[in-house]
Amino acid sequence: SFMTDNFRSQQQKFLRVKTAYDEKEKSVTELFSSKGIDISAMNIFIRAFKKEAQLEIWAKSSKQEKFQLIKTYSICASSGTLGPKRKQGDGQVPEGFYEIDRFNPSSNFYLSLGVSYPNASDRILGEKGNLGGDVFIHGNCVTIGCMPLTDDKIKEIYLMAVEARSNGQAKILVHIFPCIMDESGMKYLEKEYKDNPKFISFWKNIQQGYEYFEKNKILPAISVLSNGEYSVK
Repeated sequence: SFMTDNFRSQQQKFLRVKTAYDEKEKSVTELFSSKGIDISAMNIFIRAFKKEAQLEIWAKSSKQEKFQLIKTYSICASSGTLGPKRKQGDGQVPEGFYEIDRFNPSSNFYLSLGVSYPNASDRILGEKGNLGGDVFIHGNCVTIGCMPLTDDKIKEIYLMAVEARSNGQAKILVHIFPCIMDESGMKYLEKEYKDNPKFISFWKNIQQGYEYFEKNKILPAISVLSNGEYSVK
């Protein structure tokens, strides 16, 4: 439709976005078609693991039900430790269920995609009035509480997100986990953080979202209960 095509053309007025298209459009389009997905009709989902320093792009065409893994990127620097972000200045990368809420075509870090921290859960569980914000997936390789991927890689991811939004995808979801939350990942967390029962119960809660997607390759419906816990269906 006119409105969504317009999003792409508005973004391409910015030199860095235009450069990203000049350099990456052909290879990204080929990457998607190699997976049987038409870039002009695709939706994406972003999943990140802090311990493994990996960010995954999953996608499906609008006709498909299940997502498939398109590409895994290395996050090139990190700050903080495993565990959720609970206040401004803690250096933490958030953990939980978010979406892309901003496209920044002239970021201090080349290009950046804003992550919707603090979400409803963070506002209940975090430090009231001092939650902080400004969490981004961005270029460059420096970070405090963000996920930097280098300028070269952010060009691809930013282009994918612009295309998905242009295709009418209003919500690009971003799930951020402390680690790959399979059996061995959970054992690691329970052993390393045995003195922190609050983190362990938080991780058992978000693991439900990890497991649902792993099993079904469909995004779960997630809501937030009054105690700040996620309900995953």
